[in-house]
Amino acid sequence: MADVFSILSANYKTVGMSVPSKTPYVPVDPKLYQGDWTGKYANNKSFKISVSNITGFRAKVHYQSGSTNKYADVLIRDNAFRIGDLKFMVTKEGTAVIKNVVTDPATGGTMLDTAYAKQSK
Repeated sequence: MADVFSILSANYKTVGMSVPSKTPYVPVDPKLYQGDWTGKYANNKSFKISVSNITGFRAKVHYQSGSTNKYADVLIRDNAFRIGDLKFMVTKEGTAVIKNVVTDPATGGTMLDTAYAKQSK
């Protein structure tokens, strides 16, 4: 029975991150997103997000942190996009907030890791 509750808890946290938006997709200003974004999580683990090939509201993204590499074609809406369990949102020019759902391999529990990234063009 505990497994059922842990699954429900994990999905509740994941779904809570994805609040549906009623705004349409519109072309974005490429200079707000284009380039490399770097930062560190609270545990001092660094990450890098490279955003390229922005056309309208579409972009190509590469996320790298430690041995984790993720590549994705993303859609940008409401100043944000998602790549896997990670949400990237531009808060002001040159600054973004990163929210990453991390699963503890030992317990199976999840936590939300938040960090800030700075843009280098």
